[in-house]
Amino acid sequence: MTDDPPFNPALLPAGFVDRLPPEAEAEAAGVETLMRVFAAHGYDRVTPPLLEFEETLLSGAGSAVAEQTFRLMDPDTRRMMALRPDMTPQIARIAATRLPDVPRPLRLAYAGPCVLMGGNRGEDDRQISQAGVELIGPDRPEADAEIIAIAAECLATLRVGGVSFDLTMPALTTALLDAGGFDAHVRGTLMRALDRKDAAAVARHGGVLADVLIRLLHAAGPAHGALAELAAVDLPPAARALSARLAATVAAIEARVPGIRLTVDPVEFRGWQYHTGVCVSVYAAGQREELGRGGRYLSNDDEPACGLTLRPDIILRAAPALPCRTRVFLPWGTPAEVGAALRAAGYATVSALGHDDDARAQAVLLSCPLMVVDGQPVPVDGV
Repeated sequence: MTDDPPFNPALLPAGFVDRLPPEAEAEAAGVETLMRVFAAHGYDRVTPPLLEFEETLLSGAGSAVAEQTFRLMDPDTRRMMALRPDMTPQIARIAATRLPDVPRPLRLAYAGPCVLMGGNRGEDDRQISQAGVELIGPDRPEADAEIIAIAAECLATLRVGGVSFDLTMPALTTALLDAGGFDAHVRGTLMRALDRKDAAAVARHGGVLADVLIRLLHAAGPAHGALAELAAVDLPPAARALSARLAATVAAIEARVPGIRLTVDPVEFRGWQYHTGVCVSVYAAGQREELGRGGRYLSNDDEPACGLTLRPDIILRAAPALPCRTRVFLPWGTPAEVGAALRAAGYATVSALGHDDDARAQAVLLSCPLMVVDGQPVPVDGV
């Protein structure tokens, strides 16, 4: 005997959900819309496995996502395996190990599920969907601009409104702290203060760089104002070079996508563990969650690369509902060519599986607003 309540077969682990109609179909359609845009720009699709050996998945850029990774043992080899929490490190591995001789620039696209140990940046979901592009080879502002332009086109295609791209340069903060010569304790304190936008703490611990860091904290905002403020600050040479690259990237983006909404936060660095250059987060008006993020990094063989990963599940919450196929009920005996013609015209047909005295009632029961009468689809309400 046990006092445990009976097991509920509908119960799922926290952070995992069933996608039901019509949400599952809408997400699949959204992903395919994104993939069509990627393909139209010359990005070839790859499909890495959901599961890899731990030492492979978490090497190179993958080391930054180790804390978010589920692990399990392969019963055959007794080696530890890991479920991917992010697809970008896998694309970096493929470029370095499977496609090293393919001419650069190498353009790759991908889509699929990922599994996280816990909610990422405040999210509740532990299984998420990703779709993205990686541009491997060139280290140029124009390459950074291309991936952002493609993301902008994707969101415009899905009719997402109020989109903005928030640019940052995580290496700029690192370069400034390197120039300050801070010991490990003070450096950690400053990084936490910058993370919280705590100007008072930066003033206490920033030493000779306090004024510079505070000015950069206050520079965040629309791209041109932030870049003007950044240009007016006396930066060490390494930081000045990074600032110039950020400005060149903004110019390249605006040349490719006139009217795009860009913001800049010069000292934002949260969540950019493996990135080495300009990074971007994508937002939409009225949406708290990021629609996507990406940036510049080094592939597994230290080859320059940049990419951007979109979140179809979040994007579809910000986009107008995608149109669903209209369902047409085919009563028993409807000629096969009638159903084929309706499907070719974009309808979804639902066939009767036997004679029914009330075909109209069956159509209503099966959520079909239309049914075939005398070879033609007609509204069920008018039958």
